[in-house]
Parts: sequence; structure tokens; C-alpha cells
Amino acid sequence: MTHRRIRPFNTRETYPEQALDNDLCHAVVTRGGSTVWMRGQCPQNLEDARSIDSHDPAEQTHKVMQNIRQLIEEAGGEMEHLVKLVVYITDVRHREAVYRTMGEYIKGVHPVSTGLVVQALARPEWLVEIDATAVIPE
Repeated sequence: MTHRRIRPFNTRETYPEQALDNDLCHAVVTRGGSTVWMRGQCPQNLEDARSIDSHDPAEQTHKVMQNIRQLIEEAGGEMEHLVKLVVYITDVRHREAVYRTMGEYIKGVHPVSTGLVVQALARPEWLVEIDATAVIPE
């Protein structure tokens, strides 16, 4: 692991009432390198900004996380360089589907994460938006 992860945990223990299995931590320490600040990623194509044709929170989250991975790779990094996620969902009932799907992309990474339920996102069909930050070592 390229960054120091402080107090890593898995959500199985933190949220036993939910079917989640995400590797997160309380803090990430980075040194040097290049910080990749990504705008909030939504369920749309990076090439043409078209929303995907799905109202399923898991499918939307797959697209969001694929966009995050693509942007990190375009910057010269890998998913293990991911340090922070801020997750915005429009319905608390989508939380498990969104976090379960997100967890597939961050297995073994342990970024810090904050989750918020918001009234709406920029487009009414969007159920999830994720703001990400990565630090690529020198």
C-alpha cells in the first residue's frame, strides 16, 4: 500500500445490520506525489456526458466508480492511490446497494469515506454522485 492508512476497518463490523463489506479507514496519510482532485462523478459517460439508461442505484454506482477508476488511471495512478470518497445519495434506501457496489472497487484500498443523503442531484435521474480524491506517489 502506498499510503499509510490509520485505523482501517470493514463495515461488516461497523454496520452489522446492513449487508455491507467495505474496506475503509479513519484517516489516510500521504507524502509528496500528485493529488488528483476529481469533480463529483455521476452516472454518465465521460466522453459525451450522457446519463446511462438506468434508474438502478447499483448500476449507476458501477458507472460512477468506473469513471473514478478511469480518471485515476488517466492521471497515471491506480485505485490503490484513492484516499477519499464523498458519497451523495438521493434516497437512504439506496445506501446498501450503492455502498455494496462501491465496495467492489475499493476492496483492500481502505479510503476514508463520508456519506450524505441529499434532496436532489444536478439531474433528476441521478441517484448517486461520488466525489473522489487520489494521491499518486512520486
